[in-house]
Amino acid sequence: MSFDLAHIFRNMDVFSLSVVTVLVLMGISSLSIFFERMWVYTRAQSRSRRYASLAADVVAQGRWEALTRIPGEYDATPLADLLASGLKGFTTARGEGGSHEESIAHANAQLIRARERLNADLNRGLGLLASVGSVAPFVGLLGTVIGIIAAFQGIAREGSGGLGAVSGGIAEALVVTALGLCIAIPAVLAFNLLNARLDRLLLALDQTSAELLDHLKIAGRTLVFPSTAAGAETRHVA
Repeated sequence: MSFDLAHIFRNMDVFSLSVVTVLVLMGISSLSIFFERMWVYTRAQSRSRRYASLAADVVAQGRWEALTRIPGEYDATPLADLLASGLKGFTTARGEGGSHEESIAHANAQLIRARERLNADLNRGLGLLASVGSVAPFVGLLGTVIGIIAAFQGIAREGSGGLGAVSGGIAEALVVTALGLCIAIPAVLAFNLLNARLDRLLLALDQTSAELLDHLKIAGRTLVFPSTAAGAETRHVA
């Protein structure tokens, strides 16, 4: 019997082919998640850097209210979403007559909720990637165990033994385990890489939240609030 892979796959039974199909689908899904998340994280970091420069200029000029109006090109940027949520929480509390301390507390609550929302959005797909990395070897092992059982059942039916009688079936079974490992190892590496990039991104968001609260505590005594009519009015915080 030839032991090339094409021959082995052509001679697999229905169960082994089903396991191989599941493993291939798991591999395709993990690759899709990896490239999609890499694109999302790269875009988020690039846009956040550009928006951070814009936000620094706005804060330096004292135009805090401008941070609540996200420009179109930054409407899907985590940093812009976070800052806008915090500032809107602060300005809403001040507009309703809350004290400076109450406004800071409301801004902090809004920042926490925005951070949790962004965390859930940025983590999307990583759970499936981790599942592929942990489950794929066992799926392959299941195919191997069933394949070896089938090989020994063939020996029992034919009444003959020896290495030559079972080597073909065992080779087919072990190929399934190898495929499971080939799917799992890249998935684990991809998960670790994406998780490291996500941690850096979330750390930057946490630092930005803290810096925003510090700015509001120190320099937020005079803010410009959008008026209910046209234009804007300046309110001085006592």
